[in-house]
Amino acid sequence: MHKGDITVALVEGLIAEQFPPWADLPVHPVELDGIDNTTFRLGDQLSVRLPSAEGYAAQVEKEQRWLPQLAPQLPLPISTPVAQGRPGCGYPWAWSVYRWIDGETATVENIADLTAFAAELAGFLVALYRIDGSAGPPAGPHSFDRGGPLTDAFDTQVRQAIDGLGSVIDGPAASALWQAAWDAPPPAAQRKVWAHGDITGTNLLVREGQLAAVIDFGTSAVGDPACDLTIAWTLFSGPSRQAFRSRLELDEATWARGAGWALWKALITLHQAQARGSDGLGEARRWGWRVGPRQVIEEILGDTDLRS
Repeated sequence: MHKGDITVALVEGLIAEQFPPWADLPVHPVELDGIDNTTFRLGDQLSVRLPSAEGYAAQVEKEQRWLPQLAPQLPLPISTPVAQGRPGCGYPWAWSVYRWIDGETATVENIADLTAFAAELAGFLVALYRIDGSAGPPAGPHSFDRGGPLTDAFDTQVRQAIDGLGSVIDGPAASALWQAAWDAPPPAAQRKVWAHGDITGTNLLVREGQLAAVIDFGTSAVGDPACDLTIAWTLFSGPSRQAFRSRLELDEATWARGAGWALWKALITLHQAQARGSDGLGEARRWGWRVGPRQVIEEILGDTDLRS
């Protein structure tokens, strides 16, 4: 099963077979689809979300179990499943039906006040981090290690990207910041919390310029929230970055690890883009970044708060 095999006709067949009361609802692809899952509108009120590969299939059970428990404890709407589908019609994995949430994915163009937006997002994360995570799923393959430590695999990718990019970036400064992130002490066991895992513009919905919802908890896990800080450099800057940082109840070590996550993402994006003869701006815009990966790297390396 490949992502291209997940079609409107397949979804129509699954709905007709497993949820007959919804069989007459029209099925349409969403305008901006993800990589981990393929999503379709189902009528006006629902959506269908199907893992696009086996590696993403474990996220279904996690979201089905935990999102209904998280939702009432959060100050903004989140993606919440209303039904779980089973394999069928040639599709091999479980899948979900969600309540549709209206909104546009966040960009600097459709956010009315970026500083206020940053503070509100930080408030949402503060609420998420206060939820008891003691019984939640620890970071692992289901979260693609989001919520976990920066592993040897990440280290290898970063070192290769720095070497491959050569003089395009400040390699020694990138290596030093990455080492600082690697050396930053991990959170104590009692401080492990729910992490969303992929806080980026495409997973934040905006209505009338305001933050309206947070979606796509596929990479969520209980562990280290540092992975949620990437947006401090990919979307926020100056006053908005400061507002985001000041409202979050996180120590300097967590911010050092967060900068490592952001550097990893920007480095591999730029390295892969350069191999294709691109600057990576298209990918960055698709994810809701304010700037391209090269500028993200420069802003991380120039962030004086990381050296305080």
